[in-house]
Amino acid sequence: MTLLDLGSTPTVLVFGAGLVSALGVYVIVLASLLTDREWWPPGDRTPAYYCHWTLVAVFDVSFVATAVLEWGTWGLSRLVAVTGGVLALCGTAIFVWGARTMRSAETMGVTGDLYTDGPYGYTRNPQYVGMIVGVTGFAVVADARLVAVLAAVHVGWVLLLPRAEEPHLRAAFGEAYDRYVDRVPRFLGVRTVRRITEDGENESAPGETTVNGR
Repeated sequence: MTLLDLGSTPTVLVFGAGLVSALGVYVIVLASLLTDREWWPPGDRTPAYYCHWTLVAVFDVSFVATAVLEWGTWGLSRLVAVTGGVLALCGTAIFVWGARTMRSAETMGVTGDLYTDGPYGYTRNPQYVGMIVGVTGFAVVADARLVAVLAAVHVGWVLLLPRAEEPHLRAAFGEAYDRYVDRVPRFLGVRTVRRITEDGENESAPGETTVNGR
């Protein structure tokens, strides 16, 4: 099956709904990036807030429905599928870790505190990292080209979201946010590895002291 041969009418409808809702999300995010309108993040429960999350909800339903309808039509190997499952679980764990650190409203774009500890000490956007890894893994597990297309579309807007949020955060938190940006990468990078290494050394230090004391 090619991308132009979408198969049954239900597949066409749910896949199309996913693309249309994703387009709406892109419009909101790109308008925030390219104009002086702050549609994302809304900062409060504005019409843009409800519009964004309605579009995301439609996309999520379409994404899962497309996976159900097209499951296993790509023909990937079992090993690849298992690898995708591992990625999906890891991504979900990272996302939950990041989300649980915040209050629920803040995870959805409502202005709150500046979080710099826990998962936010390794990446400024642990929830987005979790989404990227988890959605990619799910697309591999689903083993369907159309699901992979929707996953790529989803990852695309997730990569744009922090860029729309950063001016808002800088205006809200000023120098504290600038210091945070200097210390922690937007997604993952060398500074993430350095932080993990430092944490590992700090955790091992007490044990080493005890051994030396013996």
